[in-house]
Amino acid sequence: MLNRRQWLKAWSAGLTALPGAAQSGLVFPGKRSMLVHNDFPEDLETPVEYFDTWITPNASFFVRQHLPRPKVDAGSYRLEVAGMAASPLKLSLDEMRKLPQYKVPATLECAGNGRSNFRPRMPGLQWKKGAIGNAVWSGPRVADLLKKAAVSANAKYGNFDGADAGVAKTPDFVRSIPMGKLMHEATILALEMNGEPLPEIHGFPARLIVPGWDGASWVKWVNKITLSGQPDGGFYFATAYRYPSRPVSPGGTPKPEEMEVIEGMAVKSFFARPDDEAKVKPGLVKLQGVAWAGEQRIVRVDISSDGGGKWMPAKLASEDFPFAWRLWTFDWRPGRPGRHILMSRATDSAGRVQPVESAWNPSGYLWNAIDRIAVVVEG
Repeated sequence: MLNRRQWLKAWSAGLTALPGAAQSGLVFPGKRSMLVHNDFPEDLETPVEYFDTWITPNASFFVRQHLPRPKVDAGSYRLEVAGMAASPLKLSLDEMRKLPQYKVPATLECAGNGRSNFRPRMPGLQWKKGAIGNAVWSGPRVADLLKKAAVSANAKYGNFDGADAGVAKTPDFVRSIPMGKLMHEATILALEMNGEPLPEIHGFPARLIVPGWDGASWVKWVNKITLSGQPDGGFYFATAYRYPSRPVSPGGTPKPEEMEVIEGMAVKSFFARPDDEAKVKPGLVKLQGVAWAGEQRIVRVDISSDGGGKWMPAKLASEDFPFAWRLWTFDWRPGRPGRHILMSRATDSAGRVQPVESAWNPSGYLWNAIDRIAVVVEG
């Protein structure tokens, strides 16, 4: 875990992340006990035992920050929509609240979630399973804002900037979203999270919600949208959060021209209960977990207790919304005492199936291998 002085030293040296084990014991206002990867800026992981509800409470929701968290005054806040628009906007928070508001259930996941599982390891936050959460986000549609600004037909991207600022040599965090995604009815600027004003740590007063896409696209503290015919040329879009278009051998280096922007996320599932290496009594053991697939829907989750020789369908929860995860359960009756390896495998509406191995890449993105836990049945 890095303290404030270590973080500033690392960033002034031009580093983007350092590997390290998550810690616990620090207290953050409004948060339950979390796995702490960094305390400044905050990088907080949700323990898997919290994943027992369809909605992840704000107090349990993971946090990923690239830059120090800004302080934004609600009274003086203005959202600027500029660039290729005939009627540029500067809207106050009250004016944004007066626009039609829409609720969007959507799962947010950091592209690096599960990075700690890759071998060989690579630098970066060593997320386990918990850089993910599901919430109901509320706010105006981005499409309505762009129409109000009379966006040009020649605009291809919205370049989103937030109130956070770079430190020393670090660049500003700007992400570019193609116009087609921005005009989707589920793409909003969230002013609320789970029925409450958007918490400061999650992007108050406005956070971009790009359902089904990687967390880096969900820009926090949004205060400016620049409409352009070209994407932003800064580090966080032109270089960061990219994935090789062709497979890379573990430890290999892809060609720069083969790196593509991460958009829709992969199909995946994992166990929330019991814990890995848990000891259970003989008889019925209730398995629980979550599954999601970015822009697709989860259509089934299968469980194996014999190393993948036989798969049995889990029961999916009734909540089934585009862009939101589904909870699943499975009643397992072990046939013998001892150590068992349990596996979960998800399938989505596009026919994608969670793979046995996740494709290695030098940034450790999109880990989605079949989840495995060990359970010891007491004799």
